[in-house]
Amino acid sequence: MKIVIAGGTGFIGEPLVRRLVTRGEDVTVLTRNPAKVTAGRGVQWDGRTQGAWSNDVANADVVINLAGENISEGRWTEERKRRLVDSRLNATNALVQALRGNPTFINASAIGIYGDRGDETLDESSSRGSGFLAELVEKWEAAAREAESIARLVIIRFGIVLAPDGGALKKLLLPFKLGVGGPIGNGGQWMSWVDRDDVLRLIEWAIDNASARGVYNATAPQPLRNRDLSRALGRALHRPAIFAAPAFGLRLMFGQMADEALLAGQRAIPRHALDDGFAFTRATLTDALAHML
Repeated sequence: MKIVIAGGTGFIGEPLVRRLVTRGEDVTVLTRNPAKVTAGRGVQWDGRTQGAWSNDVANADVVINLAGENISEGRWTEERKRRLVDSRLNATNALVQALRGNPTFINASAIGIYGDRGDETLDESSSRGSGFLAELVEKWEAAAREAESIARLVIIRFGIVLAPDGGALKKLLLPFKLGVGGPIGNGGQWMSWVDRDDVLRLIEWAIDNASARGVYNATAPQPLRNRDLSRALGRALHRPAIFAAPAFGLRLMFGQMADEALLAGQRAIPRHALDDGFAFTRATLTDALAHML
């Protein structure tokens, strides 16, 4: 099977490429720096304009789009917000334009589309929320839906993906190991976490399952409040979890990003995936942390 992955050198993309290569797939990674590609075949692209890479997409059986600038790296200045939007829309538009021959198109998304909804249980049928993240994700998914007439479209809304070598967990580990970890703000916000291995399995399942179509939340079936996740992490590391990061300090440091990405939360469940028969191997945080740590 010929598979093309944009964003194949990142936190999710790199282990996904290794996994697909190991099972014998012909994997091409679209990247600005092919020298960074350690598995599969690296092909240069700029994430905006058509080029030699377009032929790889046109001849692919599966195209996976994981491209997009990191949401949580620094304050959301107006310039940074523009880059966050452009990095997603430009890459998605370019890939959709290059699609040919009715492939499978899997596009990344995020549960940030639901906004901060308190204790409301959210699934793939829930409405869009408010805020910059919700608006960004809505535009991102609209760009991906331009492929519906020419591809089997799967949109995967990632929750908080956990693995010890990157993402949210790597940032949390240091303060906990130093004994100064704890909840963020009052800790009441919901965290829809998911083990990265289950994310990779869900993407593989979407590749192999011809009936998979539409939007899927990539979140474990049992979301937790931030304070409970902090306690679980403290227990796993045998460290205290009592030192809260104050909301006012986070707002001073990160501005709008603190309110939408750190202090807000979503209680999202993967109803569509469960209904379609996908089974999460690490459905509880205790199991996931035991595996990861």
